[in-house]
Amino acid sequence: MLINIEPPARNIPKFALFNLGFRPFFLGAAAFAILAMTVWLGIYLLDWNLGLAGLPATTWHAHEMIYGYSLAVIAGFLLTAVKNWTGIQTLHGYQLAWLFTLWATTRILTLTQTPIEIIAVLDCLFLLILIVALTSPIIKTKNRKQLGIIAKLILILLSNVLFYLGNAGLIENGIQQGLMSGLYLIIGLILMLGRRVIPFFIEKGVSYPVKIKNWQWLDISSLVLFFIFWITASFTTFDTITALLAVILFVLHCIRLWGWYTAGIWEKPLLWILYLAYIFLILGFLLTALSLFSDLTASIAIHAFAMGGIGMMTMGMMARVSLGHTGRNIAEPPKLLIFSLILLLAGSIIRVILPLLFPGHYTIWIGISQILWVSSFTLFLFIYAPILVMRRVDGRLG
Repeated sequence: MLINIEPPARNIPKFALFNLGFRPFFLGAAAFAILAMTVWLGIYLLDWNLGLAGLPATTWHAHEMIYGYSLAVIAGFLLTAVKNWTGIQTLHGYQLAWLFTLWATTRILTLTQTPIEIIAVLDCLFLLILIVALTSPIIKTKNRKQLGIIAKLILILLSNVLFYLGNAGLIENGIQQGLMSGLYLIIGLILMLGRRVIPFFIEKGVSYPVKIKNWQWLDISSLVLFFIFWITASFTTFDTITALLAVILFVLHCIRLWGWYTAGIWEKPLLWILYLAYIFLILGFLLTALSLFSDLTASIAIHAFAMGGIGMMTMGMMARVSLGHTGRNIAEPPKLLIFSLILLLAGSIIRVILPLLFPGHYTIWIGISQILWVSSFTLFLFIYAPILVMRRVDGRLG
C-alpha cells in the first residue's frame, strides 16, 4: 500500500522532477514506450535500418521492452514504495537524477552503433545501483517482507548479464534464456505486487463496502508453481512440464480473479485497467501451454503477457501512483486518461486476440497494435508530464 507520509512544507520549488523516484522514471518510461515502439514500427513495417548496438531488430525490441521500459516503471514504483514501507527517504535530488540519466543514456545508446560491451556495463550498473538503493532502507528497518522483491531484482540483473554473455557468444542460448527469464521474472514481480495492492485498491475504490476474497493456499501454491514454471520455461526444454504448470497457473489465477471480482470495478478506469491487465497475464499462461503443443505461435502468448499484461498493468499503476503522490484525487483521474487506457486495451486485443481469429492478416494486426500503443502512451505523456514535473498540488514535498 502506498501512503503519503510527508508533512506539509513551505517554499517548495515548482520543478519537482527529481523529488521522488516515480517522477523521472514514469516520465522516462512513457517517453521511451513511444520512442521504442515507433522505432520498432519503422523497422517492422517500413524497413528502417538502424544501428541498434549491432543487435538483430527483434532481439533489440524484446530486450528494450523488458529491460528498458518495464524496469523503468518498476524502478519508479519501488523507489516510491520502499520509502513508504520503511519511512526512509530513497534516492532523490542529484542522486536520483544521476540514476535516471544512467538509465536514459543506456536506452539512447542502444539506438546507435555503440559497442554492445559498453551498453552492457551501463545497463547492468543501473540495475545494480537500483538494487543497492532499495536494499539499504529495507535492511536498516529489518523489513524482511520486502526481501522477496530484492531477490527478484537480483535475478533480473543476472538474467540481463546472461543475455549479454549470450550475445558475446560465451553462453549458448544465453540471449533467448536471458530474455525469457527477464520477462517471466517481471511477470512474477507484477503478480506479487498486484496481490498486495489490487485487492486494497478495489476495496477502497468501489462506491460500496466490499470484502475481497483471498486464500493463503492459493498464494503459496501459485508462488511455488510460478517459480518452477520460470525455471522450466526459461532454461529447459521440458515442454510437457512447462505446459502443465502453465495450465495450473491459469486455473489458480482465474480463481484469484474470481475472488477479487465486484461489479463496481467497471465504474472506475483505474480499477478495470488493472483487472483486465491481470486477465491478459493469466491468458498468457493458457496461450503458452497451447503454443507448446499446437500451431499457435509463441509470439501471441508472449504479447499477451507483455502488451496486454505488463503494458496495461504498468500504465494503470503509473496513472494511479502519479495522482496519489502528487496530492490529487485518485477517484477522479483526468478525463482524457480513459481514452489512453482504451487505446492500449484495443491495441492489446488486436495484438493478441485478432491473430487467433484471423491469422491471415497477422502483419496488419501487428501494425495497428503498434500504432495504438504509440497513440496511447503519447496521450498518457501529454496528460501526465506536467503532473510528474511540477510540485504537488497540496503543498507537500514529494
